[in-house]
Amino acid sequence: MKIYTRRGDNGSTGLFGGGRTSKDDVRVEAYGTVDELNAVIGGTLNQVTERAIIRRLRRVQSDLFAIGAHLATPPPTGDRRAPALPDLPVERVAAMESWIDQAMSATPPLRNFILPAGNPGATELHLARAVCRRAERRVVTLAASSDVDPEIVRYLNRLSDYLFAAARQENAGGGGSDIEWRA
Repeated sequence: MKIYTRRGDNGSTGLFGGGRTSKDDVRVEAYGTVDELNAVIGGTLNQVTERAIIRRLRRVQSDLFAIGAHLATPPPTGDRRAPALPDLPVERVAAMESWIDQAMSATPPLRNFILPAGNPGATELHLARAVCRRAERRVVTLAASSDVDPEIVRYLNRLSDYLFAAARQENAGGGGSDIEWRA
């Protein structure tokens, strides 16, 4: 099977469910940044040592595929119906809140801002958090002009919180510590 079609050589791309749009369209930016986040998490898995974080991030990667499918699907029009989409992982938000609480209880109390640094796994988790925040911003931009399920924004917001907490947990579990910001 060939992976190139040549249809995008003019700067356009196909959307899930039909239709084409420019590769710099706000919708493409949104689902593209979610895809980038998924790839960053994939790389992060090579550095993280805490087993619970690894298990959770693998679930998150599947969730991000479902979210990407929803974002890549424009609202149906007169002649174009919505394709079958995977369910959004709305139940994962509550699970992530539990994960955050567990991670934060395993680390010293926060007294100051911390730098996005530490051992290799924590550093990669901080990078994933920053990309997640960008994905969230891109989805909010899309939601200003098109129907976007608000659960997607909620999911990404909570995921960035979890990635922060997981970075702290990874630092603590690896015998390291957070590096406090000093002005």
